[in-house]
Amino acid sequence: MLVGAHVPPDSPIEEAAARGADIVQVFLSNPQSWKKPLARPDADVLKASGIGIYAHAPYLINVGSPNNRVRIPSRKILGDTIAAAHAVGARGVVVHGGHIGDEETPDVGWERWRKALESVDLSVPVLIENTAGGGNAVLRDIGGYGPLWEAIGDLNVGVCIDTCHAWAAGEDLETVVERLRAVTGRIGLVHANDSRDPFDSRRDRHANLGHGEIPEDLLVHVLRQADAPIIVETPGGAEAQAEDIAWIRARLA
Repeated sequence: MLVGAHVPPDSPIEEAAARGADIVQVFLSNPQSWKKPLARPDADVLKASGIGIYAHAPYLINVGSPNNRVRIPSRKILGDTIAAAHAVGARGVVVHGGHIGDEETPDVGWERWRKALESVDLSVPVLIENTAGGGNAVLRDIGGYGPLWEAIGDLNVGVCIDTCHAWAAGEDLETVVERLRAVTGRIGLVHANDSRDPFDSRRDRHANLGHGEIPEDLLVHVLRQADAPIIVETPGGAEAQAEDIAWIRARLA
């Protein structure tokens, strides 16, 4: 099972070595900007490195937004991010599910996701990540993946499950993987994060593994059941993330 971390983007190979990581996740542009990712001079080196790379799309992306000043730029930067990810040989692009308007019905979100994905070149799989909750979130709960996959499941898409987000959203971690797999087929990536806050808090605050509120047995259960590459997005830099990676390997050995 491949295990790695979200790392600073400047030197992913060196950052992976510092953590003992098999894979890494990086931002290919400023996560708080609409600006197109710049071409990386090390693209060929990254492709040849053997380090599996995942790209996380900017946080600003919300393809479900009722505001076309958000929705249209979201489609554009999503397409630009996918192209940049393809250039470095990335295995997937992680994107948050986003939000619809307060007075809109969930089916609007499914339709807007379909339009967004049809507007871009899906040369790299788009891995749609669950959220920590919210009344108008497209994926306000895991059940939302069912109708979303009915709308987009024939495209080059996959699931990224975040353990902190699932815990914060009040999801049953005993069954979450089984429920996701039943409607999407498989899990593409896991974000392994402990939570600083109690169950069903609706708060997305990550903690290092074994130092948060998620019971160890439940966290390990999700990682084992998902049977997918694992990325930690935990605090503390290389040393702390190396400990989290070792924590996972020891329990999944």
